Amino acid sequence: MMELTRKGEYAIRGIVYLASRPGDQVCLLSEIAAAVDVPQTFLAKIFQQFSKIGLVRSYRGTGGGFMLGRAPEKISLLEVVEAVEGPIIPNRCVTGEGECNRSSACKVHPVWVMVQSQVRDILAKVTLKELAGI
Repeated sequence: MMELTRKGEYAIRGIVYLASRPGDQVCLLSEIAAAVDVPQTFLAKIFQQFSKIGLVRSYRGTGGGFMLGRAPEKISLLEVVEAVEGPIIPNRCVTGEGECNRSSACKVHPVWVMVQSQVRDILAKVTLKELAGI
């Protein structure tokens, strides 16, 4: 079963909150964590990951915190999910060449490929702008 982990859920809640703030506003991690009911230490690790790939920008020191790394309409839900969960994989046979020796003869393999493609397409079309309601 494909299921979002707690980390994935927390990541989405945190970054959607950040997207709902004015674009030039730096938000404290404590503010974000409190607003979305996520443990601050857990959110800090998630946002560090986001910072490394440019989904958020981090600022240290007085007035430090986080803001989006790009405009909310330029960040898809797919990017957010895959940043913390890794690639969307409905079945191990679609992880890569040689992972399953039955994929060429398996009647279900094309279905898993289609599921993976459609889920990715749906998530890629949803932006943080839409989710933040701005």
